[in-house]
Amino acid sequence: MGKIYVVGLGPGNVNCLTLGALDRLNSGYINILRTENHPTISYLKENNIPYESYDYVYEEKENFKEVYNYIVEDLIRKSEEYGVVNYFVPGNPLVAEKTVEILLDYKKEKDIEIDLISGMSFIDPILVAVGHDPVKGLKIIDGLNITGQKVDINTANIITQVYNKRVASSVKLYLSEIYGDEYEIYIVNSVGIEKEEEIFKIPIYELDRCDTINHLTSIYIPKVDKINTKIYDMNDLLDIIKILRGKEGCPWDREQTYLSIRESVIEEAYEVVEAIDEDDMDSLEEELGDLLLQVAFYSEMANEDGYFNIFDVTTGICNKLIFRHPHVFKQKKVEKCDEVVYNWNEMKFKNRNIENYTGRLRSVPKLPSLMRSYKVQKRAADVGFDWDNIYGAIDKVKEEYLEVIEEVDLCKGGDIERVEEELGDLLFAVVNVCRFSNVNPEVALNKAINKFIKRFELMEIKSNELGKDFREMTLEQMDILWNEVKNT
Repeated sequence: MGKIYVVGLGPGNVNCLTLGALDRLNSGYINILRTENHPTISYLKENNIPYESYDYVYEEKENFKEVYNYIVEDLIRKSEEYGVVNYFVPGNPLVAEKTVEILLDYKKEKDIEIDLISGMSFIDPILVAVGHDPVKGLKIIDGLNITGQKVDINTANIITQVYNKRVASSVKLYLSEIYGDEYEIYIVNSVGIEKEEEIFKIPIYELDRCDTINHLTSIYIPKVDKINTKIYDMNDLLDIIKILRGKEGCPWDREQTYLSIRESVIEEAYEVVEAIDEDDMDSLEEELGDLLLQVAFYSEMANEDGYFNIFDVTTGICNKLIFRHPHVFKQKKVEKCDEVVYNWNEMKFKNRNIENYTGRLRSVPKLPSLMRSYKVQKRAADVGFDWDNIYGAIDKVKEEYLEVIEEVDLCKGGDIERVEEELGDLLFAVVNVCRFSNVNPEVALNKAINKFIKRFELMEIKSNELGKDFREMTLEQMDILWNEVKNT
């Protein structure tokens, strides 16, 4: 069984080398560096301390994953060959050192002994340089995985491994989407190294224009000042709702219940759809915020009552998405979009303990009637209860139309329930034609309504030009105006 001493070389200043690191350097065992590109290495050269490095691996391998895996496997091999190996890494072994992370994972599976000898992290001199107390909040992010780790606007962030302009450019694009182009950040170079350390403030848009970016570059992002910089995230939304619902909050917000604001959910959802239909991105941004407010508001009320909180909501939907996408998360092969939808529905029914086909129809929620009929018909069609083609659906519309005429003629306003029933059948049949045409009936009807309102507006404008009021016009006169605006 071999033993690997993992030793931190500190941020770069020789004075930051610990006694433990010096002891390992002079122990007589083989010294291996992850990289020779570190200021402290001058001390080894000046004192004739022998070493070898893995810098050559970076040239031979195609990506960092291959580099790190090779280093770990080679270290284990050398430890078995030499008995003891000293492995030196920049800074602190447990801060932004992927090879150490992989080594510790190996330790759980293989018969190797690993001893960590700490060193000063580059984080410490950065905090000194920018004057930040980490107790006030700090998040450290790998610049090579910034989209995976994500910045937090409600705390300070340090982004590491911004070692060239390519990485800086990708970081800039990511930060601009959150903070905006003008938000000021700090470039921190060679911290802890005497006469080489530099720190300066720039707006985000200048990040990839800096000529001083190198392998010892990090970025410090101050916490967002909510007074002067209006950037908020989901946590801020939840905090605001807590304040509004609190004792010193808003009387109206405190009085709301699950039932009192349920219509708001429907209203906001329809306003989102309207913004989409009108291709109005500014309105869509606003309406999505209003819809998100409903989710957050309900989650806060449920949290107050001890039912669930926003984390239960997000956990539930994430688990559902992962479970219903095995072709993405569990490597199940799916060829077509239709197969994805089929698998999604089958897993949904299974998860809800729906064991028969009628149950699938009944499980369609009480949506607006056009949407609900569309979904019910789709589920019936999924099990084979459907017309062979659209012409069967069209013939059904004709049949139901004649039955409506028959009932209207028979009843003459007497048996309204029979007319209502036949009109319902007609609408249901029309929805079936929509389904065959891949047309959402709710969207189609809304477009028809909007078209009617627009034409009505044009009719009113023309009537005003004629000096006539709608109420004074005959139906025939109105019909003439309608035909005029139909083609405009």
